[in-house]
Parts: sequence; structure tokens; C-alpha cells
Amino acid sequence: MHETSLSAPPAQDAAHRPIDPAILYFGTPVVLLSTRNEDGTPNLAPFSSVFWLGRRAVLGIGARSATARNLLRTGECVLNLPSDDLASAVDRLALTTAADPVPPTKARRGYRHVRDKFGRAGLGATPSETVAPPRVTECPVHMEAVVRAAHPVAEDDPAARGGVIAFEAEVTRVHVTDALRLPGTADRIDPDAWRPLIMSFQQFYGLGPRLRPSALATIDEELYL
Repeated sequence: MHETSLSAPPAQDAAHRPIDPAILYFGTPVVLLSTRNEDGTPNLAPFSSVFWLGRRAVLGIGARSATARNLLRTGECVLNLPSDDLASAVDRLALTTAADPVPPTKARRGYRHVRDKFGRAGLGATPSETVAPPRVTECPVHMEAVVRAAHPVAEDDPAARGGVIAFEAEVTRVHVTDALRLPGTADRIDPDAWRPLIMSFQQFYGLGPRLRPSALATIDEELYL
């Protein structure tokens, strides 16, 4: 039997072809972002354009949304991370907006105005400790945060200019359920216990079991701060 040498360079994959996808959402965690509306009522918006660097979160938000206006006005929010069993609650917030009137771009996509987002999702509100917006009771992870900077995105593209803002938010307090704590530690998350809700190309997915040990995991988490 002929065997291919492991040291040989990989053959060119003829199955790869150039494509032009409309979106590039290859998979990121879902966040329920709570903010405060102008009248003091809470707003709750699902999105998945988010990543973390140290104690900072970078959030990609539509510039014309009520959430973006709230962030610019108050500078406060809570990043509530739903587990995969909360997909139905998150989906009840799909195609809703606190903006009234509904912005034309959202109206074309079928969005409708909903003022009580917590009620619409069937989720409870828990008071925060360092910011005004409430936390989502049912989410296993709450990250209270304050906006430190706002950056326009795609300013070099006339078609996209003014459409998206990247918010840099500093996390001021983290709350997690006891089920997520790494046994024997005070401030660590057990990655085997955490099952985030993932959005990939507009569909909901969960996180499967750990595939294998990671070399990066040999670095003490404190060294990332």
C-alpha cells in the first residue's frame, strides 16, 4: 500500500474557489446587551459582533440603532452571555428594535418596534452593581462595562460609511453562576462547564466538548492581564 510521507508538502486543494459572501459571520458568541433608553427604561439587544482583549470588550453596533445611541449617551452597558439553552429567548428578540420610528434600513429587513425587550424575551432583570442598566437574570455570565472609546468603522467605504460603530468597553464587574466556577479556585471559569450560544451565518449553535488539550492553556491566565 502506498503511503504519503508526513513531511511532504500538502497537495493543492482544487476544491477551494473564490466566492463573495455577503456576510462573514463564521461563528461568535451571542451577547444580550442591556442599556438604558432616554426615558430610563431598559433596552435589550442581541448581537454577536464582539471580542475581548484583556478586560476590554470590542462591540460592533449599527450606528443608527437605539443601542448605539444609548451607549453614546450613557457610556454604560451590561454584556449578558446566554448559554445554549436560551436560544429560544434570544430568538424572540430577533427583528425587534427599541428605535421609534424604525430606521428605514431595519424596516426593509422586517424589524418592528418593541419597547419592553425583557418582557418580549421572557427574561428577568437583576440590578447591576457598577452601572445603571440591569443584568439578564437567566444568563450565566454578566459583564458590567463602561464605554471608553467609540470608533467609526469602514469610513473609507462610501457605501458603508456611518453605518457601524466599534465601541471599546472596559469590564467593571463580572458575575457568574456557581456552576461555571472552576473547582478549587475563586476567580476562574471552568471551560468544560461553559456552553455559550454561538451565532454562525445567522444560525444558532452550541459548543461541543473539548477537542484536545491546548498548549496556550499552559500559560497562567493572570499573565494575560
